This record gives sequence, C-alpha cells and structure tokens, in this order.
Amino acid sequence: MGRTALAASLEQAHEQAHAHDAEPAPQAAPPGPPADPVAVAMELLSPQGRIDPYPLYATAHRIGPVAGIGGGWFVVAGYDAVNQVLRSTGYGVTGAQISQERRDEHAALALLAPSILESDPPRHTAMRSLIGSVFTPRRIAALEPMIRAAVDELLDGLAESGADGQPVDFMAEFAFRLPVTVICEMLGVPVTDRQRFRRLAAGLTTALEFMTDHSQLAPADAAAVELAAFFGDLIAERRDDSGDAPSDRSDLVGALTAARDADDGRLSEAELLANLTLLLVAGFETTTDLLGNGLQLLFDHPEAARRLRAAGGGQDDVAAFVDEVLRCESPVQVTSRVALAEGLELAGVPIPAGSRLILLIGAANRDPARFPDPDRFDPARPANKPLSFGVGAHVCLGNGLARLEAAVAFPRLLARFPRLAPAGTAPTRRDRVVLRGYETLPVRLTAPPA
Repeated sequence: MGRTALAASLEQAHEQAHAHDAEPAPQAAPPGPPADPVAVAMELLSPQGRIDPYPLYATAHRIGPVAGIGGGWFVVAGYDAVNQVLRSTGYGVTGAQISQERRDEHAALALLAPSILESDPPRHTAMRSLIGSVFTPRRIAALEPMIRAAVDELLDGLAESGADGQPVDFMAEFAFRLPVTVICEMLGVPVTDRQRFRRLAAGLTTALEFMTDHSQLAPADAAAVELAAFFGDLIAERRDDSGDAPSDRSDLVGALTAARDADDGRLSEAELLANLTLLLVAGFETTTDLLGNGLQLLFDHPEAARRLRAAGGGQDDVAAFVDEVLRCESPVQVTSRVALAEGLELAGVPIPAGSRLILLIGAANRDPARFPDPDRFDPARPANKPLSFGVGAHVCLGNGLARLEAAVAFPRLLARFPRLAPAGTAPTRRDRVVLRGYETLPVRLTAPPA
C-alpha cells in the first residue's frame, strides 16, 4: 500500500532531472525504451508498459540492479538484489506505512491491513505459524485426488462448451474455476457462492496496484465491504453450535475461527477476517494467472507442448515446465518493501532507513546475470528458481498448492484435447502492473466447423 505516493515522486524526480536541460535538439530521440531509472519506472505505469514490461526490464538491467528514482524510492531489478531484500529482516512490508486516516477512508485498506500480507513480525510470525499449519506439504499432497477430480470435471465442461469447434474462453471456463474450487473446498465456502468471487477478487486486488490517487480504490472498497460481510456471516455460522454439520470446524474457516475463539493471542477478530479474505483471493488469483499464462506460452512454443505431451505427465518434466512459466510470465510482477534499519546496502547502493523499494519480480526472473538468454522460454533450463512466489518470511503460503494444481492441470488438458489451439480471437490482458494475467483467452478444442 502507500504506493499512491510513487507517481508524485516520479513526477518530481523527472522534473528535477530535467530542470536544467538545454533547448531540445531538433531531431527526435531514437525509438526504444527509456534509458534512465525514473523514465523506466514511469513507463512501467503506462498502458504500454503494463501490456509489455519486458523491454523496460531489459533497460533496467542495463542501468543496474538497484537504482534510486527520487522521493526516497528505489527500483530493484537484479535477481540477487531482489532475493536479498525478500530474505532480509532489515526490510518490511509497506502496509505498516498506511495511516489510520487512510484506513478509515477506505474499506479495502482497513480490511487487508491486519493480514499476513501487510504485517511484519512479531504479528506476522504468530499469524503465519497458525495459518501455515494448514498448508504443509503433506496436506497439500493429500489434495491431489480432489484436484484431479476437479480438473476432469472442468475438462468435461470444456468439451461440452467447445463442441463442434466452437470457441470457449479458457480463463472463464477453466483457469478461474479450478483454483476457486480448490480453495473454496479448503475454506468450506458453499458451492453456490463461488462464481461471484472472480468479480470480487478483481475488485479487491486493485488495492495491491500502484495508483496515482486513492480515488482509484473505489472498486476495491466495494469488494471489501461485500467480502467482509460474506466472511462475517460464515464465521457466525461456524460459531453456531446448534448447526447439524459437526465437520464444519475441520475446514479452514472453522479451524481459524476456533483458534480465534481460543483467545490465545495468535489471532484477533480483525486478523481472522482479513486473513480469510486474503486466503480466498490469493488462493485462486495467482493460480488463475499461472494457468492462463502457461497455456499461452504453450501456444507460442508448440515444441514445448509436444515435449510435455511426450513426457506423459512425468513429475520432473511438468515441474520444470511450471517453473519456467513462473519465470517467464510471473503472475506477480511487482512487490514493495520499506527499509526498516539503518546502514542497509544493496548491490553497493546505500539504502537509508525509511526508503521504499519497488521490487521488480518479473525483471529479476529475467536477469541475464542469473538466467542466460533470459527471454527464451526453456523448460529444460537448469537451476531454475524463479522468485514469483517470493522467498523468506513472506513466501506465498499457497505456492505448493498452485504448483500442484498446474502440474495436474496441464498434462490432463493436453491429453484430453490434443488439437487445442487459439480460437483466432486475440486474448485480452488485464490492465495491471502488479498482477499479470489474461482477462480472456479464447481457444478451440477441435477444428472449427467447415
């Protein structure tokens, strides 16, 4: 949060940098990405930068792994530098910088502020230890039969919708439905309520974006009010001992509600509501983008699709494919941190306490110093460790679940529809800086009718 100050800082830095410029040269500047860090950051916030940030990332790497852009802001593009910040206790999340006045004005900021996403230790540690107990590798692995069943059911639905070569939107019919089914099963959300969450997640996650002013939070505020009311009712149901469903407390809503009611200090009422909302939204938002981005990469690289089909769903081959999708088209492109300590240094650049850092996850994943030929899609890439789900204290709790869903989905999708292809209508991307994915991705499962 606190990201609305970025645009003003960029404008000020841009004006200062060019305050003493000479008269403009008669010839126009050569085409291509801007060459200074302020211009790169400004362009990343532009419509074209949101559509295709990768040339700008390449320019950022030529400038250096860390660059100041004025107003106490730094852009961090290097893999090692981003990795260092994410792992260091010297940096914290930006939620701590949200003023109480802003929280009172905006329901989205008030709802998300107590969550693990926007909290630093010690509160973050206490909440994460409780919530993380549900996302152990063993528990996630036990979900595979349920995920396989959900995938097959959705593939049946795709086959019906795309019969006779009719185009079908992969995002609406599969990429959204699979992860929302899985996370709602874990949370204990009724089936009848699930379809509404795509709209609500799209609204709430605007609060995670960089924006010019807080008036742009209107969709997020409306979604926050609706989601808070929804989970408030669900929590109340779990607390109703007169219910006839004794297994209710075995789901995540029931388990966290019980932990809150134990009053052991690990979870406040506001934290309970905030984290349930976050788990729902984060539980399918990034996975939806992973599935859509991965399918488009298969369309763009048919040899990778052939190799994945030939591998027959082999665990290592599929895992390597998913890692390369995450590296090339990270669902999370940008995050931010605040310098909490004095005397910090990053790639030789002093970082004063209170500085705000824009971590370009998408750029770090394409750092030529870490990944040779970084723009090439290569599932066989050795030692591939993308930063897409973060590392350190704030590593995504559900990253193992997202990887499992993708590893189950892609081989079964390709096996079921060997002639799967783009429908001829261009896909549309969401107009976002932080979260990168498709709004629509039209496909054909078979050849169109003659």
